[in-house]
Amino acid sequence: MPIISQFYGIVIYIFWREHAPAHFHARYGDDEVIVEIESGQVTGAMSRRALGLVQEWRQIHQDELRKEWELAISKKQLFPIKPLE
Repeated sequence: MPIISQFYGIVIYIFWREHAPAHFHARYGDDEVIVEIESGQVTGAMSRRALGLVQEWRQIHQDELRKEWELAISKKQLFPIKPLE
């Protein structure tokens, strides 16, 4: 599970050879969600505050996330994305 970013206790990662639609995983404590890159649609549960931070980060880094997705499905090395500051 390649970690691509971490901020405020939230860990963001993308698995290699994932299934469509393009998405990433976010973990905060025991909570975990899957977030679609384009729409922001969420599967799973996470505190409202943490999920708000994840969505803010997603909006800022959408272009980079699309590139990471392409790398992941090609099983290529992923690169870190700046954390939310």
